[in-house]
Amino acid sequence: MTFDIVLLALVAAFLGLRLYSVLGNRTGHEQKPIVGPQEDSQNSDLPESLLPRNTAKVVPSVAEVIATGSIDQNAEDGIRNIMNADRGFNLPQFGEGAKSAYELILMAFWSGNREALQKLCDENVYADFAAVIDAREQAGQILENRLVRIEAAKIVDAEFEKPIARVTVRIDADIAAMTKDKDGNVIGGSMSDAIESHDIWTFERDVKNSDRNWTLTATDVA
Repeated sequence: MTFDIVLLALVAAFLGLRLYSVLGNRTGHEQKPIVGPQEDSQNSDLPESLLPRNTAKVVPSVAEVIATGSIDQNAEDGIRNIMNADRGFNLPQFGEGAKSAYELILMAFWSGNREALQKLCDENVYADFAAVIDAREQAGQILENRLVRIEAAKIVDAEFEKPIARVTVRIDADIAAMTKDKDGNVIGGSMSDAIESHDIWTFERDVKNSDRNWTLTATDVA
């Protein structure tokens, strides 16, 4: 029991750190810093998501990102408003981060990791996830789901209601899903056949808050 608690705590900490790195990094529109040779050398081998926040990067314009098909034109005005309010908002990085957050949250939900979900979701979304987990556990059911691939992630809506930035993403994915009973017998699904999933998730953050984390505030089925 003690080992299980420690393991869940470690997983929760990992998930929180991963979500911060993929959605919360401040990059892109700060003024270019003066980086000395020693500092540059020390950071040259770090992954992009872990680079210091004062490291300048070239960020594509909204029009350039729209041209890639990863953002709906209806979301353009909202994205521009968010970028004007938050000069550190990096649109391409957010898109990639949304896909990573999707996987992390699904993993936490499937495994019944309430602590991780509570850190990644707002109160309402967490309550919905927790209720399903409770019902699943009471029925003695175990999920052995796996995210096979994310086919596409597209920003379909965005708005800024001072001081809240809100971005909605449609995620199309293939998921292998299987449910077992408490004795390990398969009662539904299969790990050999992936099913298509089309979800619409909304992330929010307060641009005035020094915390760069985005929180999942709504989920829907496309």
